[in-house]
Amino acid sequence: MIVFDLVCRDHGHRFEGWFASSQDFEQQQLRGLVSCPQCDSHDVFKAPMAPRLNRKGNQQAAAPVPTSTAVPAAAPAVSSMPPLPPEAREKLQAAITVLAQAQAEAIKSSRWVGKNFAEDARAMHYGDKEPAAIHGQASPEDAKALVEEGVEIMPLLIPVAPPDQIN
Repeated sequence: MIVFDLVCRDHGHRFEGWFASSQDFEQQQLRGLVSCPQCDSHDVFKAPMAPRLNRKGNQQAAAPVPTSTAVPAAAPAVSSMPPLPPEAREKLQAAITVLAQAQAEAIKSSRWVGKNFAEDARAMHYGDKEPAAIHGQASPEDAKALVEEGVEIMPLLIPVAPPDQIN
């Protein structure tokens, strides 16, 4: 697996993406599967990254290069968390698995409406459409507007690919 630092062009949000290869990233991007987790923009590019070079076991590490402690004003704040103990990691993984299974079960009885989610949810709320369980895509702005209108929605905790884009 390869980890790329990605950036959305629309808002400059930075995030990581894990891919099998550079070619896999390009293929997923062409199919519209790569999007910013903060604003759902599909206009995403790989940020420049420094290569990670592993040293040989018989070589000593180079002396660290002094760096400035000043942080650029635009840099996002990053907190470093200590690694979880193995038993906590296992519990967390078990909880995520249970959530993913519950979500997958709920989606079985739900209809994919894609980018029409906000429009369809609003129409059902106001009685213009027959109520039904649906799931799809909505921009953060549309989701906020739905909540402000009193439309009951809930984000999917585990991302799902649109049915026409599943391998």
